Amino acid sequence: MKNIAKIALAATLLLALGSTTVSADADKGQKYFTKKLKSPCGISGAALAGKHTQAEWQAIGKDGIAAELQKICPKAPAGAFKEKYLEHYYDFCFTYGSDSGNIPAC
Repeated sequence: MKNIAKIALAATLLLALGSTTVSADADKGQKYFTKKLKSPCGISGAALAGKHTQAEWQAIGKDGIAAELQKICPKAPAGAFKEKYLEHYYDFCFTYGSDSGNIPAC
């Protein structure tokens, strides 16, 4: 009985920790934007995210974010659109969309 309880507790703890590390983050997206895209794009984070409303960003989705960012910022280097950055860029753009009322610090 003790072994089953220990296994269940360990599995619950593992799932709880794993789910928090996998989630995307708008703050990371802001940091990546500032580091990778701000100079080549020549626009602020507010201007980038303000290109679309939150509903429009949601329609673009995580799968279409790379293509949309390349349209907005064609001078960006290819390395700025690595897979590991895309979900964070999406959360940044969605969080600070033109109708969100939020203003990024970059």
